Amino acid sequence: MKGWQMADGREEVRVTIRTVAADAGVSVAAVSKVLRNAYGVSDSLRGRVEASIEKLGYRPSVAARGMRGQTFTLGVLLVEIANPFLPSVYHGIESITDAAGYKIMVGIGAARAGREAQLIEQMIDNRMDGLILVASQISGETLDRYARQIPTVVVGHHEPTAQSFDTINSDDFEGARMVVRALCEAGHRDIAMLAMDHGPDHSADVSPQRESGYRSAMTAAGLVPRVIRVPPSNLPREAELRAVLTAPDRPRAVFCWSDLDAVPLLNLAHQLGIRVPHDLAIVGYDNSPVAALPLISLASVDQDGARMGKMAAQALLSRIGGRTVPEHRLITPRLVPRASL
Repeated sequence: MKGWQMADGREEVRVTIRTVAADAGVSVAAVSKVLRNAYGVSDSLRGRVEASIEKLGYRPSVAARGMRGQTFTLGVLLVEIANPFLPSVYHGIESITDAAGYKIMVGIGAARAGREAQLIEQMIDNRMDGLILVASQISGETLDRYARQIPTVVVGHHEPTAQSFDTINSDDFEGARMVVRALCEAGHRDIAMLAMDHGPDHSADVSPQRESGYRSAMTAAGLVPRVIRVPPSNLPREAELRAVLTAPDRPRAVFCWSDLDAVPLLNLAHQLGIRVPHDLAIVGYDNSPVAALPLISLASVDQDGARMGKMAAQALLSRIGGRTVPEHRLITPRLVPRASL
């Protein structure tokens, strides 16, 4: 096998897809299917091929892949840059796409549907092979229109009947129920939920799903639900959080739809001399890195963002590889109890 000359005069053997196929004892077509994450590839075949790729240090040729009509570039759209949960999702995506030889183009939607639509159209125009949208603010109808143009996976969007795109979610309904049960077990009866204000077009978003789970668990426990609305996370909302803490009928426990509100609420409580959890229990959602800091110690629901990212990337590569049957995956979350509970 011919290669190229190294600086010391030795010939470096070029590893090709045929080299990988011979090492793994499979056909070139089988290696190609694994590289494309084609639908129907068995775990056994994938394991053999990936072991040979790692052993030989094989890297697919970008030029050759481009000739097949692929750019081997993926678009990843994040709802905003400030959310501390999103990096774990992105790292999970990248761990899969890097191994498959894909590059990523990242867009930040700033929690605005119009901005997201503009970025998606730019990604389509730039011939991305597929899209992963994380916590998108775009309606399901619009998502369907884009997904008919380009393989698409959506993280944080509950639409299990969608046919044109895949969804990867934490079981937000059950996660909220876990929180209410834990607060009830801690002896609380006056449990409010801090929920993001949303319109009818956003019923598939995570906040309404968590609100539904909260209401279900409160009713099952014989308690009266009390939902307090706050503005979307891209808008100032300290006044609303302060109002919760200074109200004459302040609740005894608060479940926040996200750590984005739970951490500021906890800080404000300390500033106002409210003892947590003695005077007020607080539970968040996302188990962000800040929640685990000793001075914060916020109880929060962990939805394993890295795993969600990996599943989203695997689903997208499978879509690109030819799968047309939709996949809608739910991850079971877990409550991480800390000092605020």
